[in-house]
Amino acid sequence: MKSMMSLLLLLAACLGACSVPKTDTAADCVRWVDPRIGTGDHGHVFLGANVPFGMVQLGPTSIPETWDWCSGYNYADTTVIGFGHTHLSGTGIGDLNDVSLLPVVGEVAFGRGLAGDPASGQWSYFCRSDEACEPGYYRTRLERYGVDVELTATCRVGLSRYEFPETDDAAVILDLENGQGWDEAVDCGVHVLDSMTVEGWRRSTGWARDQQVYFHMRFSRPFSGVTFGGDSLTVLGPKAQGRMLYARFGYDATDGEPLLVKVALSGVSMAGARLNMEAECPGWDFESVRREAREAWNRELSKIAIETRDESVRRIFYTALYHTMIAPSVFSDVDGSYRGADGAIHADPGHTTYTTFSLWDTYRAAHPLLTLTQPERVPDLIRTMLSIDREQGKLPVWHLWGNETDCMVGNPAVPVVADAMLKGFGGFDREAAYEAMKRAMEREDRGQDLYKRYGYIPYEFNESVGYCLEYAIADWSLGQVAQAEGRTEDAARYLSRSRAYRHYFDPSTGFIRARSARGEWRMPFDPFHSKHLEQDYTEGNAWQYTWLVPHDVEGLVGCFGSTERFHEKLDSLFVAEGDMGSEASPDISGLIGQYAHGNEPSHHVAYLYTLTGQPWKTADRVRQILTTLYHDRPDGICGNEDVGQMSAWYVLSALGMYQVEPAGGRYVFGSPLIDRAVLHVPGGEFTIEARNNTAENRYIRRITLNGADYRKPYIEYRDIISGGHLVFEMGTEPTDWTQE
Repeated sequence: MKSMMSLLLLLAACLGACSVPKTDTAADCVRWVDPRIGTGDHGHVFLGANVPFGMVQLGPTSIPETWDWCSGYNYADTTVIGFGHTHLSGTGIGDLNDVSLLPVVGEVAFGRGLAGDPASGQWSYFCRSDEACEPGYYRTRLERYGVDVELTATCRVGLSRYEFPETDDAAVILDLENGQGWDEAVDCGVHVLDSMTVEGWRRSTGWARDQQVYFHMRFSRPFSGVTFGGDSLTVLGPKAQGRMLYARFGYDATDGEPLLVKVALSGVSMAGARLNMEAECPGWDFESVRREAREAWNRELSKIAIETRDESVRRIFYTALYHTMIAPSVFSDVDGSYRGADGAIHADPGHTTYTTFSLWDTYRAAHPLLTLTQPERVPDLIRTMLSIDREQGKLPVWHLWGNETDCMVGNPAVPVVADAMLKGFGGFDREAAYEAMKRAMEREDRGQDLYKRYGYIPYEFNESVGYCLEYAIADWSLGQVAQAEGRTEDAARYLSRSRAYRHYFDPSTGFIRARSARGEWRMPFDPFHSKHLEQDYTEGNAWQYTWLVPHDVEGLVGCFGSTERFHEKLDSLFVAEGDMGSEASPDISGLIGQYAHGNEPSHHVAYLYTLTGQPWKTADRVRQILTTLYHDRPDGICGNEDVGQMSAWYVLSALGMYQVEPAGGRYVFGSPLIDRAVLHVPGGEFTIEARNNTAENRYIRRITLNGADYRKPYIEYRDIISGGHLVFEMGTEPTDWTQE
């Protein structure tokens, strides 16, 4: 299997680099992407210019620093303080927005400023009617200064084009403070090398406790002078250093010629940034860079060519697929060097190093989707995680620019590594991967000492149920690998521990609920109540966490005593109404009853019906979620995008399947929203066809795979990547095709 997978991955790499499907629908998939989807409400999505998995995300940053501006941008706002070269997408915490540029006219006060008071800072309103964005390109107009701004990017370089009004008092402000509020700049530097070249660094502390970003910047024509500003400022000739630092580069723009600025980033050094620029963007052809960015996006988006009669579905689908490729993002320089989790600079390890691992979110659907759409990248993602394990002593939890944030609960890298191993991926040290997972599950921190002592985590430990259920999921994933590799003792240990959820199941209430070290249930008990960060559950309540057993559905059914009782309780989830309380997490959104699609622990729940003999109920709920909780508007995502997870759920579910189990590659059937899809996989083409597919005909009546009747409630990963033809016969009458 391993040698076969290596051959298939080589074929996948060639397809990814060279091949574009010939159908008109897929030839220019970029035209169907609307990056504004998810920028409104609580979506927290990045808007700007980047390439697939690129280090640079170049886009606007607004004045507000509140929760709905975690990406630096929200569609409800039209202020801009600058155009930063790094952004997060869909997170619930803010950071980055590093190395920000803002073209201005006249003297302005350095700093963010206050909306409505132009004298307070450098900010400007932009005009929504002049704003345009597509993958790899962004355009807007700064009303205060009359400057037209265009942005594009390569992997490690952002390229900006500014058109000033005719003035002799134009300038570009370099802002190295910008993250104020979400993070704090602690050491910044600017070195003016000549009248067109500048380099420097920004070191900050925030979500990433010690983030270091280095840059090399070049202007297309000489600036007339430079003025520095900031806090704790030291200026020695052409060099400036301070805790927070600004630099204003003056220009005479009376000739009407546009000014171009390119900024290369590196996590290693200024020299590394310079090398990145020389390799990726040596010239000044803005349209060529924009065209190459568009082509890069088309290569990746066209790996799934779809047919649908609903153009809004097409827009939502390709925008969702686009969102799944913003991160993980490249973290190594063109020479392969990178800053490790140990703070040291490491030479080229022989693979691309990545960062921005939002694993508690993405292990559920985003990574299983990447094994289908990006199989050539999967080995490097795993090798990056193994490098992090060596450098910091454990697999990543939530990793950002070389920093472990330890954000969220459990050991979410374990299912990702296990999934790659169970699906037969090579290209990394499988023995090292196994030992890294095992070390992760034998640690003594983050409640694992209690987990091993009691078999569950008592409620004396905050978020006990959330931590424990996620550890159980990781244990099951490791146990599956151990079982597959004949490590019988380990398999027995970890599979036994994966049933820890049973300690929490209360048959008298039918809920998973917290209990003490003495085994007593927490009282009083309200299954609706939720308290953010100070409760038994993690961003949820008992209604939602009772179903967080995707790895042992049969065992969970057994807790209820019968399949009928299980179904009765599951039915009630989607209609239950109650008050979660004023302190509930805002992440608990996208509610259907107490089902919360806006947060990840619920994402597999609708598919439990298919696995327990009522697939028509999965069809009902999946179609309801697809058509009511996703839209082609700025508020078109019902919760945080969560670094691709919300969108990955849509992509997989629209195709008609979802990987419920955390590892192993069984994609459970639901209800395909699109009529036909062609996936370009290592084995060629895998075609999914939904015949007689309408809103009314949402039930699967019959399935064939390569012309033969197919009775399983899921399809295996190996069947998909080998290529083939899967046909859903759709109809209006609920049925269980596995039994007919």
